Amino acid sequence: MGYSQELNEFKRGTVIGCHLCNKSIRKISLLLNIPRPTVSGILTKWKQLGTTATQP
Repeated sequence: MGYSQELNEFKRGTVIGCHLCNKSIRKISLLLNIPRPTVSGILTKWKQLGTTATQP
């Protein structure tokens, strides 16, 4: 199964930016060398919370 990793604020913002430019999760994962489950998790949290900030 895939794995997830914690990213800094800049990387999370980069993922959201790629998503807003209509890149697929797979393409974002390949471009930024980030696992797909991580990209998917970031996008899910962003859609639910409207922010890239992590919850304490």
